[in-house]
Amino acid sequence: MEGSKGEEAQKQQEFVLASISELASSSSSSSLTPAVARFSSEDGVGKLRFQQEAESDARVNVDLQTAQLFKLGPVQSVCISEGSDTGTEKLFSRGVTIHFKNEEESGAFHNAFEQWKKDFIVQGKKLPNGEISSSKSKFDDKIEPSSAKMYFHYYGQLLHQQNMLQDYVRTGTYYAAVIENRVDFTGRVVVDVGAGSGILSLFAAQAGAKHVYAVEASEMAEYARKLIAGNPSLGQRITVIKGKVEEVELPEKADILISEPMGTLLINERMLETYVIARDRFLQPNGKMFPTLGRIHMAPFSDEYLFVEIANKALFWQQQNYYGVDLQPLYASAFQGYFSQPVVDAFDPRLLVAPSMSHVIDFTKINEEDLYEFDIPLRFVAAVGTRVHGLACWFDVLFDGSTVQRWLTTAPGAPTTHWYQLRCVLSQPIYVMAGQEITGRLHMIAHNAQSYTIYLTLAAKMWGPGAEQGGIIQESSCKLDLKEPYYRMSQPQAYTITQDQQPHQQIQAQV
Repeated sequence: MEGSKGEEAQKQQEFVLASISELASSSSSSSLTPAVARFSSEDGVGKLRFQQEAESDARVNVDLQTAQLFKLGPVQSVCISEGSDTGTEKLFSRGVTIHFKNEEESGAFHNAFEQWKKDFIVQGKKLPNGEISSSKSKFDDKIEPSSAKMYFHYYGQLLHQQNMLQDYVRTGTYYAAVIENRVDFTGRVVVDVGAGSGILSLFAAQAGAKHVYAVEASEMAEYARKLIAGNPSLGQRITVIKGKVEEVELPEKADILISEPMGTLLINERMLETYVIARDRFLQPNGKMFPTLGRIHMAPFSDEYLFVEIANKALFWQQQNYYGVDLQPLYASAFQGYFSQPVVDAFDPRLLVAPSMSHVIDFTKINEEDLYEFDIPLRFVAAVGTRVHGLACWFDVLFDGSTVQRWLTTAPGAPTTHWYQLRCVLSQPIYVMAGQEITGRLHMIAHNAQSYTIYLTLAAKMWGPGAEQGGIIQESSCKLDLKEPYYRMSQPQAYTITQDQQPHQQIQAQV
């Protein structure tokens, strides 16, 4: 049981443990049972001390700067750190196996451990030697600090949360998926991964959740607390936890995860990895995930207007006398630079040249590491003769409820969402005839700015008699950065349909 120490409550925190046992170390191995674990602050440095209740001299001191805590089971953990014997300056690696009375006390201790590390190390308080701790979570190891800072700052602002909340396709689909599947939420423990404003947590509470843990790393957590407190009939069953999913500890396992981890092209911002980590850390075996799976859809497109628009941007660099300076040496680089930006907008589905294909990501089964790289072979059959200007992409996600299966789609022609669609435009289009095979490859590699580098290749195979004996006659490639899109975001335009494009109006996805 956690004990309070009056005026020292802010500087000391104590837990009574069922038992502890010291792992073998350079000192003689000993058994210390039962014991007290005491967190304290000494000269601005966080300390943890394990001490046998009956023998005041039998104790282990732990420096939170170097300490790591690992769960071995529901009521058993191990703390590894550099330690010291009483009365000596000698440090050595040592470990303590901790046995708790129940899972609730185990969760409380882990939460306290992380909070003390954060208060005295992670938030930048100086260590005795004047250095800042380099302790990092898995998130910190993958993502560069500047990207993370901008990311959490962006989502910590109400105006951006409003933009998402006002996407009524998005918000309405989540609401319907939850309320129509009350059986999956009623009496269940729910974890809201990246809770933002807390709206999904409130939906889960409306559906009868026993308790919801809303985990949010940005400053939006404070707004979520305020919103939830303002809805007390629901808020009494919601706990907001400020911190990264990779770092926080929860007092119990979840029966269902709910999250909105989708970015542009589904994978931008790399939050799917956090969603999968939450699954591995918090979800009960056979627990549910809302959403359950996602699909990236791809199809070649033809859009002369867009191609000319992008190409014309570089014309500025063809000036030979710009205040007496010839800009032409930079024209080629500028031209390629504009074509390295994926285009985010809504487009007319009649611009598609062939039926789409899809790549499935099952959130319940995929490993986190599998999200670091995607290598998707492409194969299409052109429905019309035209110039192919690139690859169009969109996504959808499935909420696989016990009562209703509901899809959220960002497809062209469907009601527009804040994700729009995405197009990778080739700087060198390829020509195809109706019935001609288009092949290629979409290769996406994650980078530490929370996005992906995209490598796209499209090629047209020989068409007509003897095509099986023929090879590739045209090929075009491009490299794009998903982190730096061109936000065109116009509504679908009315394009003039030429005679040879008329049959394309009824193109359906490949089965």
